[in-house]
Amino acid sequence: MSIPRETKATRFGYSDGLLELLKENKNVMVLDADLSKSTTTNRIKDAFPDHFVNVGIAEQNMLGIAAGLSLGGYVSYVSTYGVFVAGRAFDQIRTTICYSKLNVKIGGAHGGISVGPDGATHQALEEISIMRAIPEMKVIVPCDVHQTKKATIAAFHIPGPVYIRFGREPIPIITEESTPFEFGKAEVFKQGKDISLFACGVMVYEALMAAEKLEKEGISANVVNFHTIKPLDAEAVIRFASQTGAVVTAEEHQLFGGFGSAIAEVLVQNHPVPVEMVGIEDTFGESGSPDQLMAAYHLTSQDIYQKAKRVLTRKK
Repeated sequence: MSIPRETKATRFGYSDGLLELLKENKNVMVLDADLSKSTTTNRIKDAFPDHFVNVGIAEQNMLGIAAGLSLGGYVSYVSTYGVFVAGRAFDQIRTTICYSKLNVKIGGAHGGISVGPDGATHQALEEISIMRAIPEMKVIVPCDVHQTKKATIAAFHIPGPVYIRFGREPIPIITEESTPFEFGKAEVFKQGKDISLFACGVMVYEALMAAEKLEKEGISANVVNFHTIKPLDAEAVIRFASQTGAVVTAEEHQLFGGFGSAIAEVLVQNHPVPVEMVGIEDTFGESGSPDQLMAAYHLTSQDIYQKAKRVLTRKK
C-alpha cells in the first residue's frame, strides 16, 4: 500500500463515532471528566446536550455513574486521559464494571508518549497492560482516525466493557472510510515472506515505513495491524509467525505486559519463533515534541527496521 501524507488525530475519530451512534441510538450517554475539549466529546455536548454529562475532575465518580446508567439500560461511554482512567479509577473499572459485566465503554485519550509537552504525568504508557489484565475487559487500539470511528461504533455492539485508546497528535491516515473493521480480527496491510511486523496504533504506520526500508534490501515483510489487543487474534499470530519464522512487535506503550507481551504469550504456547520488541523500555516519558519523543524512546520506523535486522540473524 502507498504511504499516506494526510494526518488527523485519532481523538476526532472517537467523537465522530459517538455522533454517528447518537443519530439513531438514544440510549447512548457520554460522560467526561472535565477534559471534553481534549477528548473532543465537547462535540457531543454541542450536538446532543441531553446525552452528555461533565462530571468534573472525578474519574472514580464518572465510572460509578456510568455503571448506574448501564444498569438503567444505557450504553455509557466515558472518556478522559488514559493514564487517569486506568490509574485513578482502577477499582471502579475492575470491581464495579468488569466484575458485573456492565455495558460501559471507556475512551482513553492521550495514549502513548506522543502526547508531547504534557510530559510523564499525562502520557498513558501502562494502561494497555492494566486493562487487558482485567477479566471481561476488551481492548482496542486503532491505527488511525477512520479506524477509531469504526471501533467506537463497534464497541456499542460488543457486550460488556470495552477500552478504546486514542491519541492527541495528528498521525497518518492509513485506512479509508470504506475500509472494513472487524473486532478481534487482525488486518494485513502488507504481505511478505521473510519476516512479520506486528503493530498497533500509530506504530502500524511506522511498521509500514520500516517494511519499505527492508524491501530496498530485498527483505519481504508482512505488516499486520492488531487493532484488537484483547481478545487477540491468536490464529493470525500463529499463521504469520509460521509463514516467516521471525516476528517484530511494535507498540507505543511499556514493553512489560503490553501488546508485545500478548503476542509472545501466544507464540510461546503455540509456535515459538524469534521475537524482537519495539516499545517503551521500563521508563517514564518526558516533555518534548511528539517527533522528538518518538525518536528519543526508539519508537520509529528505523527502530523497527533495526530490530527486524536483528531478529533475522536469530531465524533458523
